[in-house]
Amino acid sequence: MKRPATARVLTRDAKPGLRGLFGGAVLAAAALGVVHQARGQEVAQLVQTYGYSYYGDLSYAPDFPHYSYVNPDAPQGGEISEWAPGTFDSMNPYTRRGRAGRYSWALYESLLQDSGPFGDAAPADVYGEYYCLLCESLEYPETKDWVIFHLRPEARFSDGTPVTADDVVFTHNLFLEQGLPSYAEAVRQRVINAEVIDDHTVRFDFAPGISRRSLIDQVGSTPVFSHRWFEETGARLDESRLETSPGSGPYVLDSYEINRRITYRRNSDYWGNALGLNRGRNNFDVVRVEYFADDAAAFEAFKTGVYTYRPEGNSRQWAVGYDFPAVQNGWILREEIPDGNPPTPTGFVFNLAHPQFQDRNVREAISLAYNFEWTNQQLQYGLMSQRYSYSQGSPLEAQGVPEGAELALLQSLGDLVPPEMLSEPAVTAHTSSADQLQDRRNMRRANRLLEEAGWVVGDDGVRRNAAGEPFVIEFPYPSSGSATLESIIETFAQNLRALGIEIRAQRIDPAQYTERERDRDYDMVFDQYVAFLDTGTGLHQRFGSEAAAYSLFNPAGLASPLVDRLIDISLMAESPEDRDTALRALDRTLRYERIMVPLWFNANQWVAYWDVLRHPAEFPRFSSGGMDWWWYDSARAADLRAAGALN
Repeated sequence: MKRPATARVLTRDAKPGLRGLFGGAVLAAAALGVVHQARGQEVAQLVQTYGYSYYGDLSYAPDFPHYSYVNPDAPQGGEISEWAPGTFDSMNPYTRRGRAGRYSWALYESLLQDSGPFGDAAPADVYGEYYCLLCESLEYPETKDWVIFHLRPEARFSDGTPVTADDVVFTHNLFLEQGLPSYAEAVRQRVINAEVIDDHTVRFDFAPGISRRSLIDQVGSTPVFSHRWFEETGARLDESRLETSPGSGPYVLDSYEINRRITYRRNSDYWGNALGLNRGRNNFDVVRVEYFADDAAAFEAFKTGVYTYRPEGNSRQWAVGYDFPAVQNGWILREEIPDGNPPTPTGFVFNLAHPQFQDRNVREAISLAYNFEWTNQQLQYGLMSQRYSYSQGSPLEAQGVPEGAELALLQSLGDLVPPEMLSEPAVTAHTSSADQLQDRRNMRRANRLLEEAGWVVGDDGVRRNAAGEPFVIEFPYPSSGSATLESIIETFAQNLRALGIEIRAQRIDPAQYTERERDRDYDMVFDQYVAFLDTGTGLHQRFGSEAAAYSLFNPAGLASPLVDRLIDISLMAESPEDRDTALRALDRTLRYERIMVPLWFNANQWVAYWDVLRHPAEFPRFSSGGMDWWWYDSARAADLRAAGALN
């Protein structure tokens, strides 16, 4: 299948490197040598700054006029709209209950800016840097034992009330009392005190004897809610509700129709319009989300202009689906935007709590039933690459057998490290024949591994263990997914059935799927973890043992003492080199564990949009920014309406 040549390939601005991990000129972040007497402690050397990075360097100067990748003169107005799958019955994104509407978090801001209201990275050209948003400055000792934030006096919620230190502390405590258990437990162990000093000053103290990583940026990136509103309404953070509390962000909830659409409106009285970190951003007057039962219905609606912006994830659709009048007439544009992030670790995830997946060799055998090469050629038009690493394509990707500092680190951990990890190359994805779905070599190896693990095929073709129990896999997936994903799951299932394994691939309603995912009511599931370019305590939530039994962010339920130890070592590293060594060893270990069947990735972001949207000529490395720093061309919109292309 030949790839069409109709999509425009764009370039990203190559400077700077991996969000702060690599070179590029940096500006001094703070003035050292300032003294401060705090809470009766001895006078200590402080860092006073307008932003934060762990190693103290920031790429933007104080009072910078705007981020380098935006159009500072972008016009404001118009609308951008996109689609969401399935249904929603809540506008509270911070609870396990209900199915939250897309972008329901967009109303709220934090002390430090770590993203735009609709999830795009901010800043998007550097990594691990945070600039003051609700705060105007912060200070902390070089030991990072505590931090004080000084809030901007002009910051306001959308109801006109000021954002105060009391709101910050209230929100912190609310997440501890009513937030997701895995999050609350992790924060409670690390942040031992939150204190209002005055209306615009708040202090956080951190637990002694732990890494200083992900402490200042953690408390600085927590959304801030209105204490007054929660007190007056009696609302809870852990309840499903459609009523929203006032936020301080550039957008407010305008309207919604359950399971049909959500509309956000730019707040004309937004307090932060004049800030440099907001200039050239938040340009649309209206952001609208249209809901559809599945991808097929959503694509048909896009063709007719029901919504205007579509990130495309369906390879078949990208290859052959865009030959329709609106594209032919130039009303819809397509672009391929290079993605500087490591690919998201997506795959068919094993539920490690279930007995059939306790044996690592069984997990390898199941993985061998996935034929990437055939799937890519026959179902994905050869557009994809195969993923295997949690930091693929970055300097943190483990390569070959461990050597040098990484080998020394692993050897120092003794019996925690399986001997084969020291002598064998890092696990990569297996290769398969592109000519036929069942690769005989891989199927034979899978059969041997299963038999060695005690799963033997009987005369009836069914694979059973010593107790006579058949090998069964329950595999739910949402009906809102693409037809291509459904075909890939079915071809994977065909190979498993050929191995004597009964797999029940169940296409179910999105709401039911959400509940089953939350309850880990599956043997395998199509899900994802997080790629990493740096360390942070969030790695414990994603991969660690402390919340493995219930964390929504660890769908496999991985609990490995070696993984825990490597995360801790990376957190306590005294240099970037030591940190990177630990993270390479972590990548090697996660791949060794085989917690998922790694699937595919796309090195570019595919975007289709109606020709009323505009963007800067060059993109930053870490985001395409469609909902953040693009803008609306009202003159072109009038032309399309006159031509009958848009309503």
